[in-house]
Amino acid sequence: MTLDQLRIFVAVAERQHVTKAAHALNLAQSAASHAIAALEARHNTTLFNRVGRHIELTEAGAAFLQEARAVLARAERAELMLAEFGTLMRGTLAVQASQTIASYWLPRHLVAFRRAYPHIDIHLAVGNTTQVAAAVESGAADIGFVEAEVVHGHFKVVPVARDQLIVLVAPGHPWEGRTDLTVAEMMAGEWVLREPGSGTRSVFEEAMRPHMKSGAALHVVLELPSNEAVRAAVEAGMGATALSASVAAPSVEAGLLRHVPFRLPEREFHLLQHRERVPSRAAAALADTVLGRTPASSTKAVNACDDSRVVT
Repeated sequence: MTLDQLRIFVAVAERQHVTKAAHALNLAQSAASHAIAALEARHNTTLFNRVGRHIELTEAGAAFLQEARAVLARAERAELMLAEFGTLMRGTLAVQASQTIASYWLPRHLVAFRRAYPHIDIHLAVGNTTQVAAAVESGAADIGFVEAEVVHGHFKVVPVARDQLIVLVAPGHPWEGRTDLTVAEMMAGEWVLREPGSGTRSVFEEAMRPHMKSGAALHVVLELPSNEAVRAAVEAGMGATALSASVAAPSVEAGLLRHVPFRLPEREFHLLQHRERVPSRAAAALADTVLGRTPASSTKAVNACDDSRVVT
């Protein structure tokens, strides 16, 4: 039994005339007659009585008409639902981002996306880079944003912005005001850093690695699970740290932290998508939003990048 057969049956039943029903459906009369005959033959049930030049529903036909109408209505609702997903009139988008991105860079893009697509519900979760990558890998997140580059064959990784890490100390620290800080002094200093797996820590340690002697490591006296906790600890006088300039800006402007001019390389923020999963229209639209592109007309994965946006 097909939806087309049901549509033909309902049209014939409502008009009690095969020719009129066929005309309304833009079908040949023979096609309409064949559809009715196929239903009756398959189920060994007479749906219409032929009375002279007219037809009328049998008891079985009358009962079947109610069910056929219900099925067609349900099919129409299902089709409408898919159309709404396809036109971004309905849907849910699971996003996961690392802390610096979620707190300082991503919100303005989510606001722009929400204004453009008000019917899409956004669920944002925050974790470190390792956790975000795991969420995209498992399918828990449709799209991820991380601070450290993730090398994995299952991911499509696209740079979306640049960020600057800076070295910070509290007022009164021996490094305050120094413009000639050496690598040796940095290696001997006490550090407060994010936990292993965070993008901020990974990028900082990678930047320092070329300056380290074999087997050497930074003297990390305190590991904390958030940027805010790291910032507060250093403000309280505990060692030095490396944080995004965006994270540090309020404390630097308030005089609670001092920027030590030791040059660290810029880092990139990356968008993650799973190569083997076709992104939803909503995920493709968010990717277009953060990349500043015209909204996608299909569910193609992100295939271009624009790294001109700099977080300062």
